[in-house]
Formats: sequence, structure tokens, C-alpha cells
Amino acid sequence: MSYSKKTIQLALLFCSFSISIFSQNVSKKEIKKFQEIAQKVTIIRDNWGIPHIYGKTDADAVFGLMYAQCEDDFKRIEMNYIEKLGRLSEIKGQSVLYNDLEIRLLIDTQEAKADYKKAPIWLKKLLNSYADAINFYLYKHPEVKPALLTRFEPWFPLLWTDGSIGAISTADLTTGELKAFYSGNNDKVAYLEREKNVQTGSNGFAFSPSKTADGNAILYINPHTTFYFRPEVQVTSEEGLNVYGAVTWGQFFVYQGFNDYCGWMHTSSNVDVADMYAEKIVTKNGKLFYEFDKKLLPVVEKSITINYTENGKLIPKKFKTYFTNNGPIMAKRNGKWISLKSNNRSMTSLIQSWVRTKSTNFEEYKKAMDLKANTSNNTVYADNKGNIAYWHGNFIPIRDKNYNWAKVVDGSISSTQWKGLHEVNETVHIYNPINGWLQNCNSTPYSVAGENSPKKENYLPYMAPDGENFRGINAVRLFSKGDNYTLDKVITDGYDSKLSIFEILIPALVTHFEKDIKLTDLEYSDLSEPISVLKNWDYYAKENSIATTLAVEWAYKLDPIILKAYIDEGELDQVENTMNFAKNATAAQLIPQLQSVLNELKSKWGTWKIAWGEINRFQRSNGDIDLKYDDSKPSLPIAFGPGSWGSLPSFKSSYQNDSKKRYGYNGNSFVCAVEFGTKIKAKSLLAGGNSGDPASKHFTDQAEMYQKGDFKEVLFYKEDVIKNAEKTYHPGK
Repeated sequence: MSYSKKTIQLALLFCSFSISIFSQNVSKKEIKKFQEIAQKVTIIRDNWGIPHIYGKTDADAVFGLMYAQCEDDFKRIEMNYIEKLGRLSEIKGQSVLYNDLEIRLLIDTQEAKADYKKAPIWLKKLLNSYADAINFYLYKHPEVKPALLTRFEPWFPLLWTDGSIGAISTADLTTGELKAFYSGNNDKVAYLEREKNVQTGSNGFAFSPSKTADGNAILYINPHTTFYFRPEVQVTSEEGLNVYGAVTWGQFFVYQGFNDYCGWMHTSSNVDVADMYAEKIVTKNGKLFYEFDKKLLPVVEKSITINYTENGKLIPKKFKTYFTNNGPIMAKRNGKWISLKSNNRSMTSLIQSWVRTKSTNFEEYKKAMDLKANTSNNTVYADNKGNIAYWHGNFIPIRDKNYNWAKVVDGSISSTQWKGLHEVNETVHIYNPINGWLQNCNSTPYSVAGENSPKKENYLPYMAPDGENFRGINAVRLFSKGDNYTLDKVITDGYDSKLSIFEILIPALVTHFEKDIKLTDLEYSDLSEPISVLKNWDYYAKENSIATTLAVEWAYKLDPIILKAYIDEGELDQVENTMNFAKNATAAQLIPQLQSVLNELKSKWGTWKIAWGEINRFQRSNGDIDLKYDDSKPSLPIAFGPGSWGSLPSFKSSYQNDSKKRYGYNGNSFVCAVEFGTKIKAKSLLAGGNSGDPASKHFTDQAEMYQKGDFKEVLFYKEDVIKNAEKTYHPGK
């Protein structure tokens, strides 16, 4: 095929025009700087498309990491920062207006900018590299059209500082309550709008040398997140950085991973890090005041303007917002304004997120923990000296123990104020337990080491309100009898698919059916065989299991109390709620729900005898953030089930747009097992693949492996990376 001279000229003119549009945001001086940094960075893509970044300095390595992230999925980077800037309404319209307002109230861009100005020199270099790399990528790729952000600023990472999937901590305040307050419509409050009680989270396991075949500590990293939320990377510099693991799109530190010396896995925490205050508001001479220790102080009023898109135009919406010494006013309950005290971003948190990746031993990692700035995570740890450790939370304010901090407290008295932060050694933690293993599945720390766990009576209630769940039950069962662990054995246990909740629910179902339902009852005459299938089931989710389909579909129709995951002080946990439900449930609360499942399966499939793998599917057909699923397109059967019911590998699926099949969207994402011997040995797996580009062979090259739990060897050492290199280049080349 040949092209005319005129066609080539037009193509070059278009390319030049596209570059010139972005060049308005980038000076020639900056471009020269970008190009000079790029020459000091090498990116090696291995045969799985995973980027291994090598830079002279840490800042160079960050530059390479961010450039590689942009290559793999720029739109997810951009969308994360659109959200953290409180500008989603400019993309999605009025429906997310109050989500933006919530972000603007709790994450202050001016504070982020101020932190950038006063950041230590080493951190400012990293922040500059973050922005430089993304802006260089946009300059080099004029075909990429940002949805909103045409230039990234170095203070952006100071909006989102600990790596967690959750954006903010709001106690149990909801966006619905916020909307009701600031729209003036307090009569209709969506109090239960936030999915606080829906279990997501992650698993982290650690094994000491006493429990492993080769006498080395092993760490299992198993976050349960929205699929494709984190890619797999390695980042190395000549300043002591050499870290491998999962990085959240748009962040410049490895969030869950390992280096030559140690590894860390974060699970979501329910430690109380944000509190609600009832304010006493007084109007005086037309101005608002709040009472504090019998004095009246002026309510701080701030004007916030949020633009939302409608019919192709941006429409400004102004809000007059209110603050007291406790924080922003977020709701109105029982006639009182409710403020929120929280710590949703801090420079110290970002520093902690970085320095832990360079820890070379247990003591250095503990020093990172001593920064006490991680508000959302528990930590499971292992290292090359054989240490294993667990910390439940990290940032924990000191409070008056006479109050229930899960409830709204009086904001008008100083006794309810935070009194600094607890030292790490005061919080729930355990080092090197004699049983030789640790587990956390977003469950109570009081079962983290089985019988050797920390004791609840030794800690304040707000330090660990988390209850037990069925993944925690399953993990303790496995590890209490496990021994001689290798990477493969850890992975096998990590893929244990027992749905422990049904050990409680199905006997109750069978008992009521056999006792209360007469065989002559025509309404339930076709339940005998399904009940027999469930009665004889071993409770393991399997691809060919009809019982799994019946059980999972049935459980979702039962009382939602059995789904309740995160609890507050004094509440029953998931296991207790399920046991109470099963004990007290009537036939009417159990039998009709199973009949409904049969009716639905027959309607869709013509029979109720549908194997779990037939209905439970993995599909990645495009690179959209909001994925659409289609029964007519290829998909893979997945054997394991939802973590909510006890499966350690989690695959949360649902019906999409009246589909016949359930499609997974959350659960096992990046999974990694690492052994800390004289050399690092590790295996890993991703949902789908490392690239967000459907045209890339690395978009779905791990999908069948994901389906089977077939892990790939991690290439940690450069000589191995080079042997398996697919592409070697400098950013921009």
C-alpha cells in the first residue's frame, strides 16, 4: 500500500496540530527536561507485559512508573484524580453532584497545595516526577484525549495518600444525608445509601519458618477489589529502591507487595478513625454560632462551587457549607447538625506509604508504622529473617473511654475531643506468634493467630470493632492444621472455596422442610430433590456443582443481616447474625426463597439443574471503566464463589442488564505468594491481564490462568527480566 505526498503531509499536519494543542500546557523547557529524565529511565516489559522500571534515582524510577501506568491505562489514572478533585459531575452530570461535595468537604485541595510547598526535598522530587511523567505521556500521545485533566499537577498525590480503594472515611454518615442537609430536604434522608455493610476487603496470610518446608517466611497477598483497579509492577533505583507488587492507578508507590527484605499486605480495616459530633447551633444577630465549653464560637462558612454537565454545558452549583472545630457539617439527625472529624489525607500518610517500600528489616518497617498515618488499613507482614507480624489499623485517635465512639457524641464539650494518637504498641498487634501463622480477612484481630491471638479485653472497643466473618472462620480452620508450607501449598489453601456460611444455613433449611412442609403441598412439591442436593453437598464451590448455584442464589434472597460485614461497638458480627437468623428463622423465611430460585432458574434455563460454572462467569470484552457484559460474547466459567459466604478466593458476580449469567466484577485481582529465602521466590496472578488496552495481547493473557488458579513465576531479578524481555525502551520511545 502506498500513500500520496499530499496524504502524508496532511497526516503530519494533523499530528503537529494535535501536539500543539497539548503544547499549550507544556513549555519547551519542560519538554527538554522530560526528555532528559526519560533517558535516565529504562522500562523492560516482560512476557506478561509487566513493566520493570529501572532509574538512577528514586525520582527517575517514579517517572518511569507513572509513564508505564499511562501506557497501560491512562483513563483509570485520570478518573481516580477527577474523583479526588471532586469534579466527577463535570463528566457524569448532576447525579454525582453530592459525591463531589462530600469530597470537597473532606479533601481540601488548598491544604494539598500547601503540603506540596512545604514537602521535604526528596518527596517534592517524587511529586514532580509523578506530574512530569504523566504530562510527558500526554505530550507524546496526542491521540489520547483526556476526559477532563489535560495537565497533572505535582500536588495531586497529596489528595489521596494511603493507597486504599476507599476514597474517604465518613463514620456511618452517608452521601444521602449530605444531600438532604445541603439541599434542604431533610424530610427524606437516604440514611442507608452507603454500602457500609457489604463485604469486600481482602485476605492476608503470613507463615513463619516453623510452618514452612524450607524454613523461610511466606507472605500471601490477596486483595479483593474492583477488577483492574491495580496493575502489577516492579520499580527499582540506584538509591535502594527495589519493590514489586500492586500499585493503584495514579499512585507512585507500591501499595501491596515486597522488596528484597520484607513484604506487606493491607486488608481493609474497621478501626474507628472518624467520629460524628452533634453540634449545638445558635443564631445570634443573624449569624451562626456553635457552643463549645459554654462559649459561642462562629460557625465557619465556606462557599463551594461545583460544575456539572447537562446537555453539553457546564452549569455551576453553589453551596454554602459549614464547619466547626470538629470538621464539616455533614448531616442533620434528630434536629441537630452533625459534624465529622476525620483525617482523609495527609502528607505524613504519603511519606509512610513510600518509606515502607524501602524498609530493609523489621525495625525499619516498625519505624514506618510509627508514623501513625495509615487510616484505612490493617497490615500483614513477613521478612527474610523469619519475622511475621500483624497490626490492626495504624492511625487511632486517643479518646475518652466513657463514650461509645460508634455513635454520635456531644460536640459542645472538650471531653469528646481527640487527645492525640495512640502509640503503635498500644494498638492491637502481634509479632511472631508461637502458632507460626497469621491471617486477616477483614475480620476481628482476635482470631488473627487462632488461640494465640490478642485478647479483646486488653484493648479499647474503638480499636477493633470488627467482628468475625466466614472467610476468617475458613482461614483459621485451614491454618490450624496446616504445616510444611511451600508457595504452592499456600496458594492451594488461599484458593480454598468452602462456603462456610452454609454449614449453618442449610441444616436450618433442611430441618424446616422436613418438619414443616408436607409432601402433598403442591406449592413446594418440586423442592424435595433440590433440598436433597443441598443436604448432601460438601459446601465447596465447584465449577460443576449444582448445589453451589442453588445455595448462592438462595442466600442472596435471605435476610440481608447475614451480609452485614463491618460492625460498630456492641453490634453482632456476620457469624453471630447468621447463627441467630438460622436459629430463629421460620419456614416462611427459608422455603419460599428457595422456591423462588427454582422458578427463576427454570424461567431462564428451562431447568434448575445448572452448574455453578455455567452461570458464574468471567468476561473482559472491552477496556471501559464501567464494564458492560453480554451473554453472546465469550466468557469463562469460574469455580469459586463470593467471599461474603466464606470462599477465600473471592469472585463477586451479579446479573447485568437482564443477563442469564452472573458476571464477576470484584474479588481476587492481584494475587501473590512470596517466599523470603536467600533469594526471593514468588508467584503471582492478575484478573485478565496487566494492560487496559483491548488491542494488547496482555489484556486477557492471564484470564484462563485466573480461572484455574494457575500462577506465573514472578521475575524479580534483572537477569531473569532480561531473559524474558518483550520490549526494552526509554519513556517516550
